[in-house]
Amino acid sequence: MVARALPARPDRLPLGNEDAARRLEQAAELLEDRGENPFRVKAYRTAAATVRALPRPAADILREGGRRALLELPGIGDRLSVTLAELLVTGHMLQIEGLGERPEDLIASIAGVGPGLARRIHHDLNVQSLEELERAAYDGRLGRVPGMGPKRLRGIREALAGRFRRPVGGPVADPPPVEDILAVDASYRDQASRGALTTVAPRRFNPTGEAWLPVLKTRKGGRRYRAMYSNTATAHRAGREHDWVVLYYEQDGATGQCTVVTESSGALAGRRVVRGREAECARHYDLLPEGPVAAQPALF
Repeated sequence: MVARALPARPDRLPLGNEDAARRLEQAAELLEDRGENPFRVKAYRTAAATVRALPRPAADILREGGRRALLELPGIGDRLSVTLAELLVTGHMLQIEGLGERPEDLIASIAGVGPGLARRIHHDLNVQSLEELERAAYDGRLGRVPGMGPKRLRGIREALAGRFRRPVGGPVADPPPVEDILAVDASYRDQASRGALTTVAPRRFNPTGEAWLPVLKTRKGGRRYRAMYSNTATAHRAGREHDWVVLYYEQDGATGQCTVVTESSGALAGRRVVRGREAECARHYDLLPEGPVAAQPALF
């Protein structure tokens, strides 16, 4: 997967509605390529449609009424109003454009990873994003990179923990109990195996445009869930596109996401595990007693 970047800042500022809408759509595509939360991707596409449909320049609305006036537009929330104001005035969306930097620079931004190790990780594992780095940290590949000892691997896992359940652009939902996540995961895989779910045609890794990806929308424990198999480059390379399940959840306007996988080693081998919450899953399966994780280090 080649890192996608937004185009350079245009010469004419402030941006017109069509240019702003097009760049919001490009941002949505970039976020989708990165496997970001679909609620966030949808928010950028909604914002693009809103800006394109305005009867007057969005820049005039901003100039006359400030950011509060942008907040009154359909589909423009608090964080997006900041991003849209920045885009109209400067031609940039700094939080989004940061996703387009070189993969080795992204990897080197993690504590404990220097430039040399970042280059080896990128070269040896073809890791293109921090999300892919997190997956490699848990599926055994990262531990095989020269210079990656157990202590450093543990530090990288800790540095990455939860980063991909914190979607920028809105409030963050408290993580659901692992019991709820695993129940939704089990329901999704059962219904998907029986062909009981609506399928969609993903944009990535789907040259024929086939609608093959089953999607589950459900509610549990006061949260809305959307579950689907992981359709990332890493999942396809590992042959796990029908094993790894990504769950997006929402509660009271706050969103988050997590990934459930079948553990391949250790005491949890063969069991479904919420990535990054292995200790809680071990307790769920009665493999760990209640209390600090350090009480049973041999399990992991």
